[in-house]
Amino acid sequence: MDRFDAMQAFARVVETGSFTKAAETLNISRTSVTQLVQQLEARLRVKLLNRTTRKVNVTADGAVYCERVLQLLADLDDAETSLSAALASPRGRLRVDVSSPFASKILIPALPQFHARYPDIELHLGVSDRVVDLIDENVDR
Repeated sequence: MDRFDAMQAFARVVETGSFTKAAETLNISRTSVTQLVQQLEARLRVKLLNRTTRKVNVTADGAVYCERVLQLLADLDDAETSLSAALASPRGRLRVDVSSPFASKILIPALPQFHARYPDIELHLGVSDRVVDLIDENVDR
């Protein structure tokens, strides 16, 4: 049993009040939702839901557990969102050495647009007409 899937299925059953509706929102079968919740209850050794043929009600233990599960799922979503946001924009230091003609005609005029587009890039620009040893001088690493 995947604990995350089981917790998510349980939370959806509580939210929707139905195994069928929970299954529809999770795009899995009703049987799978039922099995996940049963496995979760067996693992926890606690009855989380009272089931009848027409109704599903959360038990007192289930309500307490559901609150924690919902918080955990929300925290996980926040963690993934913050990581996605951090990776969405390039950041860090970039050291580039270029020749004087290239710098004056192409690179320097493009710097304002580059900084506007990539504000988290710390650009170290070297301008020289000598041949640069990229490895020994740690260029663009």
